[in-house]
Amino acid sequence: MKNMKSTSDLLPGRRRFMRNILFGAFSASLASARHLSGDEKQSYRLKKGQMFYRRLGRTNLLISEISLGGSPLPTMPIIYQAIERGVNYIDSSHAYSNGNSERKIGKVLKEFGRDNVYVATKFHLRGNWSEESIISSVNGSLRRLDTDYMDVCLIHGVADEKHLTDERVVGAFEKLKKQGKYRFRGLSCHTNHHKVVKEAVDCGYYDMIQLAFNVFDIQEGEDAEEVYDDYLGQSGIRRLLTLAKSKDVGINAMKILKVAGKRQNLEKHRTGGTTIYQAMLKWVLENKNIASAVIEMLTWEQLEEDLGVIGKSLSEMERKNLFRYVAENSEDYCHMCGECQANCPSRIKTTSILRYLTYYESYEKIGMAKKAYSRLKQAQTAVACQDCGECERVCPYGVSIRKRIREAHTVLSC
Repeated sequence: MKNMKSTSDLLPGRRRFMRNILFGAFSASLASARHLSGDEKQSYRLKKGQMFYRRLGRTNLLISEISLGGSPLPTMPIIYQAIERGVNYIDSSHAYSNGNSERKIGKVLKEFGRDNVYVATKFHLRGNWSEESIISSVNGSLRRLDTDYMDVCLIHGVADEKHLTDERVVGAFEKLKKQGKYRFRGLSCHTNHHKVVKEAVDCGYYDMIQLAFNVFDIQEGEDAEEVYDDYLGQSGIRRLLTLAKSKDVGINAMKILKVAGKRQNLEKHRTGGTTIYQAMLKWVLENKNIASAVIEMLTWEQLEEDLGVIGKSLSEMERKNLFRYVAENSEDYCHMCGECQANCPSRIKTTSILRYLTYYESYEKIGMAKKAYSRLKQAQTAVACQDCGECERVCPYGVSIRKRIREAHTVLSC
């Protein structure tokens, strides 16, 4: 990784970048979209009924370009409607809704047939985990799913790239594979993605990756002017997507609908009949290196809003309005690059804390956020902050990290 520049060097560049985002990023992105012919735009996707399907890397699974996230799942009638309208991939985890997410999926499999719905679920590496604990977790998931196998078995939230080739992880995967418990291997990644994704691709062991990718990542490679070298400290998502594509590793995008708060009425960011959420989803689906956007559709309104973008391109005006939203809010958005946490002298889990705050503020997952925060040792929380400012010095985005982790401690520790 290149040496990070000092705060005084970085701040003017950040401000220039944010001012130019409507011009450089917008123009480059629009030009890129225009240069594709109609055939080229559609060659990476297959339409069947109302839905488009894309290939999930070397798994060769053709999955719906909008998939259903299971944390939490909606009511059964909404799930059934989503599948009837073409959604064929559901993402879950043993930890979602105390296992009830997997139990619901088990009912879906009985209703629609095992071959008509692809299931991905995950295991954690927490506490004194071992090869045996991984195998036990996967077997528990299979019991709740009421099926003999899962289509994709993922490690949940990998933050340490060394875990990907740890003999305990590989040993568990190999035993489960021999027993026919899963078809393909994968992982999800919330932080330290520049190291985790690169290792996952380079080691050649993993078939797919679920990665946070949303419109706030327009900062990466879409500005017409080079503001300064290595703007993201080598954590650029777009480079990782290209790397994965080069090795035929499938990528599903998550954490797509990012706003300052939970889903709400953001009329001032509407473009005609297109909501800000629809514009965000369209922007992600423009990327041909993405197989699917994994999102939660918890209400009938959200179902209609999200599935309403299928087959629709982002217009010039929608793109401009979307980029304006990012320009106004980007400095308050944590990209989970992990630079702050890696450089904190007190070893505070800053990136994790900011993620839990997002669960609390943006998704109303209050209990989940508090439980996750409570698992941290006191020395890893905001109370251990020495106010040295190192986290903010290395942050490529100028986030007010010290202020935000204190806000998190206030709401999550009560």
